[in-house]
Amino acid sequence: MRNAADVLILGGGLVGSTLATALHGAGLTAIVVDPADPAVTLAAGFDGRASAVASASHRMLDAIGVGAQLAGRGCAIRQIRVSDGLAPGKLDFTPAPDDDALGTMYENRLLRTVLHDAVDRASGVDLRMKTHALRVERDLDGVRAELSDGTTVTADLLVAAEGRRSPTREAAGIAVATWKYDHTAIIGAFHHERSHEDIAYEIFYPSGPFALLPLPDDDIGHRCAIVWTVDAKHGAAMMKLGDRAFLAEAEARMGGFLGPLSAPSPRASYPLGFHHAARLVDTRLALVGDAGHGIHPIAGQGLNLGFRDVATLVEVLVEGRRLGLEAGDAQLLARYERWRSLDTFMVAAATDTLTRLFGVPGRAASAVRRFGISAVDRLPPLKERFMAEARGESGALPKLLMGLSV
Repeated sequence: MRNAADVLILGGGLVGSTLATALHGAGLTAIVVDPADPAVTLAAGFDGRASAVASASHRMLDAIGVGAQLAGRGCAIRQIRVSDGLAPGKLDFTPAPDDDALGTMYENRLLRTVLHDAVDRASGVDLRMKTHALRVERDLDGVRAELSDGTTVTADLLVAAEGRRSPTREAAGIAVATWKYDHTAIIGAFHHERSHEDIAYEIFYPSGPFALLPLPDDDIGHRCAIVWTVDAKHGAAMMKLGDRAFLAEAEARMGGFLGPLSAPSPRASYPLGFHHAARLVDTRLALVGDAGHGIHPIAGQGLNLGFRDVATLVEVLVEGRRLGLEAGDAQLLARYERWRSLDTFMVAAATDTLTRLFGVPGRAASAVRRFGISAVDRLPPLKERFMAEARGESGALPKLLMGLSV
């Protein structure tokens, strides 16, 4: 157990664990504090939660040494198909045969387990589960935290990776732009008769998008994860449906193109909203992942934005170390904020615009959307731009997102 480190990370979820592993690989030390019980978060069995890891994000996972544990255990997204309901007309994003896949779908449980094991093995990381910070002080001299395990730890930098309701962000007085979409997302998975052929489907309805995301086959057969957006007033009723009724509703949304549905996973739901922190840093503090920004799942980029935060922060800190600067130096944090603020805002704004555009009801709005979908489908340069965004390859990429060491 160490009581001093370069970085103190509050939150050991997917983003926090990735950050700790990447810091260790770069020669920096970290203490990770997380209140979760690993017996719950790492429990066997699929809980219905899955995430799309963009190609650039996956290169980072390879670079920090966890990609090998994921090999062959996800499903590559070889194509994305977008449609306005089940009306004629579609938009296909299909990479060239020699290009990378657009991303890979993994069960969250697998990602949590692999990253937890990586942090647990890292000699430069002190992982403290079932622990939380009772009191944190930050000033120009450093960071000090009293933990619930009775110890006091110090660090040069505090990183908040606590999720959307980050108490550290709130304590720092960082303003947050936020609003609700009056939508509920229902997530889970089910099996289907026909192969998904590694295609992710985004079917837009006025009540919200219905996303089908390919998962690897299992002992039962073909399966997909779903992110089903419904009006908030219908969310509770949808969660109360029995499996047979729920599958019937899902099959109707799909028009039956994957055949009969069966064997659903457990379902979960959560309200949809948008939030974006006015700034990502404070004195010896950096926000990463949902602590700094939360977007609609319409494009599956939420986790990948967090991974981009990680890659950027690690590169900034490593370059600062080479210049003799400690991790919490204000110059380094300013560079991290400049690098990440525009990207997170642009992605957030784009997903918000898409959500509102496809949510406009009426035949005229639907006709306009179908016309736009068909027009984009005939413009290869524009499609390439969208695919670069899906892969997480737009903008100035940190080295880790290119698969390079820092």
